[in-house]
Amino acid sequence: MKKLLIIFTIALFSFIDANAQVQYKVITSVESIVPNGLGRSRLISANEEKDYKEYTSTQTEEDNTRNKSKRGEIRVKGFDETKLLNFYNVGGIRFQNIAANDAIITSKINTMIEEGWELAFVTSAVESKGGKDDKQGIFITRYIFKRNK
Repeated sequence: MKKLLIIFTIALFSFIDANAQVQYKVITSVESIVPNGLGRSRLISANEEKDYKEYTSTQTEEDNTRNKSKRGEIRVKGFDETKLLNFYNVGGIRFQNIAANDAIITSKINTMIEEGWELAFVTSAVESKGGKDDKQGIFITRYIFKRNK
C-alpha cells in the first residue's frame, strides 16, 4: 500500500508539472474596411519573444514616476507578414476577398495545429467609420494558440 501511495504521489506531481509548462502564441489578422480598397490587410505573427516586465513600471501614490521605456526597444523586427485582401474595393464590399482571406487564415491555423499548437481563444474587434469624414476602419482578430513545452 505504501509503494502504491508513493507511485501515485510521484505520478500526480509529474502530471501537475507537465500541465504547468504551457506556451502561448498570438497571431493577429488585420483586415481593412476602408472604402474603395485603400487600406492594407495583413496576417501578423511575431518570431521574437519579449518580456513585458522590461517595459512595465508600477505606479503608486508615493512613486508615480513615468514609464521611461523606449518605444524602439519594444518593437519586434522579426515577424511574418502575410498579405490579405481588403474587404472593400472600388465597387463596394468584395465577398470573394473575404473568402480568400478565410482560406489563407485557415491555412495558417492548420499549419499551427500541425506544428503542435492548439487554438485556445479567438477574439475580435472592429473600428469602423465613426462619422462623415472618418476614412479609417479595421477588423482585427487575435488567434491565441497554446501548446505544451
